[in-house]
Amino acid sequence: MNVDHDQPPHTTATAAAKAQQALQTLTAGPLTSSVAKLAASSRCIPSERDYFFYRNFNEFKVPVDEISRESQSMLEAIGVAANAAFPDDIDDGYDWLVNVNDDVLERFDVSADEFRKVREEEEKSGRVNVNEGMMMEDGFELVCGKKKKGGRGKVVVEDSEIPVVDGVKVAMKDKKTLGPKAKIPFHIPTIPRPQDEYTIIVNNSNLPFEHVWLQRSDDGQKFVHPLEKLSVLDFVDKDPENVVPQKPPSLESTPFKLVEEVKDLKEMAAKLRSVNEFAVDLEHNQYRSFQGLTCLMQISTRTEDFVVDTLKLRIHIGPHLRELFKDPSKRKVMHGADKDIVWLQRDFGIYVCNLFDTGQASKVLQLERNSLEYLLHHFCEVSANKEYQNADWRLRPIPDEMLSIFNTQGVQM
Repeated sequence: MNVDHDQPPHTTATAAAKAQQALQTLTAGPLTSSVAKLAASSRCIPSERDYFFYRNFNEFKVPVDEISRESQSMLEAIGVAANAAFPDDIDDGYDWLVNVNDDVLERFDVSADEFRKVREEEEKSGRVNVNEGMMMEDGFELVCGKKKKGGRGKVVVEDSEIPVVDGVKVAMKDKKTLGPKAKIPFHIPTIPRPQDEYTIIVNNSNLPFEHVWLQRSDDGQKFVHPLEKLSVLDFVDKDPENVVPQKPPSLESTPFKLVEEVKDLKEMAAKLRSVNEFAVDLEHNQYRSFQGLTCLMQISTRTEDFVVDTLKLRIHIGPHLRELFKDPSKRKVMHGADKDIVWLQRDFGIYVCNLFDTGQASKVLQLERNSLEYLLHHFCEVSANKEYQNADWRLRPIPDEMLSIFNTQGVQM
């Protein structure tokens, strides 16, 4: 843009007055109220973890994406002007460059003056002016760390210093009670919903649980429970007093297999038909979904460990394992199976017969504690790995760090 230094002073003053009037009209007009409404409405938008949860639903995702595209388009257009043509004359070009530099330096001076003013106010008041964007949703700022000895107004957090704000309490972390930091984050917002990736039909009806996958009676008048025809005597131990405890093999000598394909599931089922007992444990996702869903199933014999991907093989689990769990001649060993029984019925139509619950057994024996962790340590001298107990088991592929926790409990159970 060419700069004309021969313009009369009154013309420049008139242009400046018009610009000032336009700015006043803009700030006092509809723009201010619109921005205020926008700011108020934006507070209703969920943040952090809630935002990623709501994005799973098209009723929220579609309008938010549309607003995002429109906002991006508007922001790209605001303040955009045609590229200024560089003057052909060398002297005019020099004057143009000087004016541009002066304008930039003037803006810098104004910003530096504002920053210097803020610093002086902080030094006089002894308080740090905290940006509202750094605060939590409820107006509080949480600081984790400990006060630095001899320092004033600062907190040390992982070998770094941050200012202390009046009225903010410092949350202390006891390093003695904390284990090693998990390599896999507890919350991973980018994990896709399993029902979008696999053949999974989700029932989110908020109703009391009812038995599912039931067959009708011969006359078609009622539904029959799969275990109804079994006699209690079919799965009661005939001679429990003569049972000899068997010491489990070492963890290093126990084969481990991740079952992700139908052929591997068939091979596992064939091996289970040849044993009289097996242990079962489920990894269920209930922290990050409404009704929850079974993500993994560990099945262990006395000599081998299996971990079944129940998301990928969901529609195949029931047909291949249903009869094995129903068989009264095979003992199923589980710990605290109250919820597991419901999850097996709901997700796979599996009904468990001849169950030995180690959690219930520990209560009958009146042991000091009833947790699986305690039982493994008390009877097997094995320390259970609970690092990823509440991890997001929807994650695929499953990291080796998360699979490692299965090596300490299946065969021992």
